[in-house]
Amino acid sequence: MRDYIPYGPVPSGEDCEQVGRPDYDPVKARAECVRFISQIRKQFGPEPEGARLAVKSFPHDFGSYYEVVCYYDDSIEEAVTYAFNGEESWTTWEDEEESASA
Repeated sequence: MRDYIPYGPVPSGEDCEQVGRPDYDPVKARAECVRFISQIRKQFGPEPEGARLAVKSFPHDFGSYYEVVCYYDDSIEEAVTYAFNGEESWTTWEDEEESASA
């Protein structure tokens, strides 16, 4: 069966674009998600067969907001492992910078 895990729009310790605020910018919100996907791939490598990182739109009373999700096929063990490992990825953008310099 195909399922997904939401990771959030950015690393858990970072601020992000907030739907409902007057200055909310959906283009910026999607860009944050794309950067987060890149960060996850640097840490865990490209998605294996049966897994796919993506930006998903969710409806809200104030408009749509975006989060990074990992779609996975629960019949493929490597895809499930990848999806659940990424759930606890990085907490800050500094983690991304530290990884790049290592």
